[in-house]
Amino acid sequence: MKAENAKAQMRKGVLEYCILLVLSKGDAYASDIINELKNVQMIVVEGTLYPLLTRLKNAGFLSYRWEESTQGPPRKYYVLTDDGRSFLSELDKSWNDLIEAVSRVRLMKEEVNS
Repeated sequence: MKAENAKAQMRKGVLEYCILLVLSKGDAYASDIINELKNVQMIVVEGTLYPLLTRLKNAGFLSYRWEESTQGPPRKYYVLTDDGRSFLSELDKSWNDLIEAVSRVRLMKEEVNS
């Protein structure tokens, strides 16, 4: 297995969490979400983002609203729902637990190598 494949799988695993984190700061248009994620090296394309947004919406974690645009058709802005905020809170805890567990495993590796 190549490292690039493993890194891509790791990013995929946290992408929904990252989308919810972006939306926790405020409503966002899909391209705004993509730009935010690209700015932090979470490379994502529209073909990946839209199915995730749809899945999160269908689960009740997101809703959306249409807003008129001065430069073309109306834009769909995604909004975190109350259920989405609760879900994000659960994911925050899981993320912190995961970081702690991985840190403990890494520490064990360092102890063996020293």
